[in-house]
Amino acid sequence: MPSKDINRLKVVLVEKKRTSKWLATQLGKDPATISKWCTNTTQPNLETLIHIASLLEVKLDELVCNNQ
Repeated sequence: MPSKDINRLKVVLVEKKRTSKWLATQLGKDPATISKWCTNTTQPNLETLIHIASLLEVKLDELVCNNQ
């Protein structure tokens, strides 16, 4: 069974012309953690997603895939 992408973080970072290194600095996280989020290997918690949405000036639902 193929894994499903849960977040669109990588896409939104590109759209906003920001890097994962920038996001890691803003959040005080290890760049490897951000990389795992961008590849959907692991997921940030809801509080962190809300903070990321604020930093990137997007709505929360723009960071989350709608796989209906």
